[in-house]
Amino acid sequence: MKKVSITKLVGSIALSFLAGAIGSLATIPNIPSWYAALNKPFFSPPNWVFGPVWTLLYLLMSVSLYLLLQTRSKLSKRCACILFGAQLALNALWSLVFFGAHQPWLGAVIIVLLLVMIVWTSVAFWRINRVASYLLVPYIMWVTFASCLNIAVAVLN
Repeated sequence: MKKVSITKLVGSIALSFLAGAIGSLATIPNIPSWYAALNKPFFSPPNWVFGPVWTLLYLLMSVSLYLLLQTRSKLSKRCACILFGAQLALNALWSLVFFGAHQPWLGAVIIVLLLVMIVWTSVAFWRINRVASYLLVPYIMWVTFASCLNIAVAVLN
């Protein structure tokens, strides 16, 4: 068993939650105004659900990255880490575009790209650490749901 690296753990948490913090800068101020005024599909959850879900997902992403970084592997982790960073960047960008710029259709394009990147990241993680890959499954499931929600909002508005 490899020794716990506090630096890698804190770095993984900080990186994941940084994406969430950037996204929330555009999201939070627009929920009571712009988002509240949109027509939403019948399957849209109440607003209070999003915060706890995203907090859990960012935590799972953090642990996933940490486990990947801690794995002793002959395979290069560089590509997996680049993919992880790319999906995090798309994650933050989606919030900036959908909520900040009020662009549901462009948000739909970005969230579908995000979903593809998360799956690709999970596949790359699978090759190095299967538990790290499994920890991304709830994220894949939520972003799949969020993609449907985003597309439905775009169609209805």
